[in-house]
Amino acid sequence: MRQVYAVLSVLLGLAGLIVVAAPPAHAACEYAFCPDTELSDGEVGIHGRDARVGALVGAPAEEQATFAWRLRTPCMLSDEATGACSAVDFRECPQVPGRVIAFYIVQRRPLVQLDGSAVGVDVPQGARPGDLAGNWVSINEPGACLDVTDLNPPPSGAEVFSFFQRLPLPTLTTQHQPPGDGLAGLPVIFYTDSPTAQTFTVDIRGFTVTIEATAQQFTWHTGDTTGQIVTTDPGQPYPDQTIEHDYRSGSYTAYLTVTWGATFTVNGSAPADVPGTTTTDGPPVTFDVLQARTELTDPFD
Repeated sequence: MRQVYAVLSVLLGLAGLIVVAAPPAHAACEYAFCPDTELSDGEVGIHGRDARVGALVGAPAEEQATFAWRLRTPCMLSDEATGACSAVDFRECPQVPGRVIAFYIVQRRPLVQLDGSAVGVDVPQGARPGDLAGNWVSINEPGACLDVTDLNPPPSGAEVFSFFQRLPLPTLTTQHQPPGDGLAGLPVIFYTDSPTAQTFTVDIRGFTVTIEATAQQFTWHTGDTTGQIVTTDPGQPYPDQTIEHDYRSGSYTAYLTVTWGATFTVNGSAPADVPGTTTTDGPPVTFDVLQARTELTDPFD
């Protein structure tokens, strides 16, 4: 049943929202909007807290500041109480294009104020301003269909970028020619035949976000004192090579760093640029460069 609880939270996108006005420093991420992200099996989920739930039910500004507020679905409350949900816990609401409307119960709980008091309840010993006091109380039982669109706006470019940085982007393999050992005086050709584009579909707060990642820059670490070669193409094998490097005789280890950029869409919107890049390092490849020697021979010998 805990799995049902988790799935419902993702579907509704806002389950578990808790609010407080002006949280103290020691509770900065307990009630403020502090995203908590997870990345697994190619999917990303995010859960957060907001500070506008009280306004959904018309609570005066004073009450918004003296109470913590949260949204709960009937299934969540049943699960908390009995460890199970029933069919009657799932309610449908009329939908409006472009809006997020779902069935919620609004709850509030007194907060310890700066003077050490809390509305209508005793304050536990040692409690500090901003701490919770008393119990959660439902104020709109048995619940109602609420438009929560403004509590869960579409992911911003910055939010998408935070996910983009943690996606399992490809690590591109460095290929070199001639294969095996090279020869001093004969340039070594570099290229990669690994994929230079990949599409990811992730879930961010209930929004379907499609990220199109593309390799934008290739930094070839040559392993010698010249350091690196920077290109905007992945190179090609002989005879269409575009990336070459001359080596002295010796043993070298080369690898490729790729800088990735991306565009993203939200629920099928027009593409927008992800505001930032990220990098991946490919596996190293080691090879020897041999010194050719001239040797005269007698053709009649």
